[in-house]
Amino acid sequence: MNVTKPEVMPASEQYRAQQHCILVVDDDPDIRTLVAEHLQKSDYLVVTACDGPTMLTALDTQPVELVILDLNLPGEDGLSLCRETRRRRNVPIIILTARSEAIDRVIGLEVGADDYITKPFDPRELTARVRSVMRRAYLPLKSQEPPPPKRAMFRDWTLDFENRRLIKNTNRVVMLSGSEFSLLKFFVEHANEILTRDQILTLTTTMSPQDTGYSAQRVADLQISRLRHKLDDDARASDLIMTVRGQGYVLAAAVTFE
Repeated sequence: MNVTKPEVMPASEQYRAQQHCILVVDDDPDIRTLVAEHLQKSDYLVVTACDGPTMLTALDTQPVELVILDLNLPGEDGLSLCRETRRRRNVPIIILTARSEAIDRVIGLEVGADDYITKPFDPRELTARVRSVMRRAYLPLKSQEPPPPKRAMFRDWTLDFENRRLIKNTNRVVMLSGSEFSLLKFFVEHANEILTRDQILTLTTTMSPQDTGYSAQRVADLQISRLRHKLDDDARASDLIMTVRGQGYVLAAAVTFE
């Protein structure tokens, strides 16, 4: 049996590597040409076939990413070809047919078609359907983000994010207030970066300096003093939370996360 060779509609080599490849299967040459021309205007690479054997050859030899398949083909019918396509390749299929009965649509979708459009049709609608099916089928999967770390280690300390506790390597647990935990967590997440007094106020209190009766600098300094005390960090010779004159504070330590 002679098998007609699939026809690849002309396209410049510059675009072929970038274009999505659509296989149009219909025994009517006028419809094949009409569909192909409209798809090419939307920058698709188009391969055409007139019957089942030619279609299967195209699936085996071309980088087909979507099939537009007529149900009324000579020889093997479109529904059987739809099943065979599903067996060979995991590509979306749009059924194109003159059959308009609801049962035909149901059968087409049940054998693996992703969409269904009846003749006569507006080529612009078909192109829109192609775009929609392609988006659904090839929507990039969101890369799975790694789970957030459970703890951070620095110097002799472990900050437990899950239980909101500070633990010294001697297994001594130091309880932190909510503002102290938020402030220390920000420090370890931005180790060796300067934390301004305004940032400290934002992390540790909802009150303005006017509400507390102190200046912004004084409020921030009090928060740092309390945190240093919890970390056994002598304020007069601090080498963990260090003061950067005129700018703020920095956690001067290497931090590892688990």
